[in-house]
Amino acid sequence: MTAEPTTQTPSTEPADTALDVSGLRGGLRGAIEAVLMVVDEPIGEIDLAVALDVPLDDVRNELVRLEGEYARDTRGYCLRSVGGGWRFYSRPDYAPVVEKFFIGGQRAKLTQAALETLAVIAYRQPVSRGRVGAVRGVSVDSVVRTLITRGLVEELGEEGESGATLLGTTPYFLARLGLGSLAELPALAPFLPDVDVLDELAEQGLT
Repeated sequence: MTAEPTTQTPSTEPADTALDVSGLRGGLRGAIEAVLMVVDEPIGEIDLAVALDVPLDDVRNELVRLEGEYARDTRGYCLRSVGGGWRFYSRPDYAPVVEKFFIGGQRAKLTQAALETLAVIAYRQPVSRGRVGAVRGVSVDSVVRTLITRGLVEELGEEGESGATLLGTTPYFLARLGLGSLAELPALAPFLPDVDVLDELAEQGLT
């Protein structure tokens, strides 16, 4: 008895789409630069290595080389490790140029009230709206909503007994300021009222 021929079922597995950056004109360096040009927030070394299908050490070494190269050049930007990731930033020497561009109305700036509220949150976090309002002497609800919408502030949960929502800054806040951590903030906290004083002011209805 003759066996019937078997039928090959087409494979439904996806084709191998592994990326070979060595075949690109700029190699790993060009691939890293291309990704860094389009990210809005610092990207981690591991994320880059996974995205580019290359060893983590290769990515880390190339980033360090790029950082040093840009530091030696006279380009208007530099590469920095900030907030746990890497991102391009304008060189500090060109700060007056960038400031003039933004002052020209190219983007909406935070109001003075928003900046003051953001400063209190940054230095006193985690902190409730009531305590922030006690420092500023006014209600900060609308300003806090603006800061949350901008991605600069986030809710961190609730405070123990009071149940008040606690606020803190985001990694995006650090990235925008070019800081690696909150420890790099200038020493301003000693000039702000203590928590006990803030609670007393809040109870007096100054929020």
